[in-house]
Amino acid sequence: MAYLIVSNKKWNERICEKLARSENGEFILIDKESELTGEHLKELQARYVFFVHWSHMIPPEIYDNYECVIFHMTDVPFGRGGSPLQNLIARGIYETKISALRCQAKLDAGPVYLKKPFSLYGSAEEIYMRASQVVEEMILYIIKNEPLPTDQNGEIIVFKRRKPEDGNIADLSDIHQIFDYIRMLDAEGYPKAFIVCKGVRYEFSRAALYEGRIIADVKITKLEDGTE
Repeated sequence: MAYLIVSNKKWNERICEKLARSENGEFILIDKESELTGEHLKELQARYVFFVHWSHMIPPEIYDNYECVIFHMTDVPFGRGGSPLQNLIARGIYETKISALRCQAKLDAGPVYLKKPFSLYGSAEEIYMRASQVVEEMILYIIKNEPLPTDQNGEIIVFKRRKPEDGNIADLSDIHQIFDYIRMLDAEGYPKAFIVCKGVRYEFSRAALYEGRIIADVKITKLEDGTE
């Protein structure tokens, strides 16, 4: 029996490795969009296709023909949509759930297999690494129990995918909010929290919050066009 782990983030590679050592069946990592085709999946004869932090659209030929499970870092239907971690922290929400749901045409609207409580403290990279451990446990549960997903219930709140410019902290006045913006963007591949002043861009990472102050690493770049 083949199980596919679809992810383009390095911290999820270990899921395949650990599951392959602990469970019967073949666990295969797909980390390139070009590999996610109906022809390829037919060759692999996949029982489940687990999407763990995948930033590309999932083709209908995949979710219509295979049992595709998405892991989303909100208590759906609250927080459907993009950038769940960042949208939650920007709203001052520090406790959430990871939801395992069936992939359907409508974004994050599929029925739910199970949910697990999850904390949003730490840097984004630390959070994602912890999330991969929780997702691993959820995958094992789904494989062993094959639960039937149930429809989502509650008020639908949709998040918009955040853009790099949303990481500008220049207009934030609260020290805790500034700290949250820095840490929620502090992961490989994410645009860092920043300010631009007199043609110089300051990007922040590895932040630590003390009483009344933040200590962080800063990358300083002189802008060519002299942007203020």
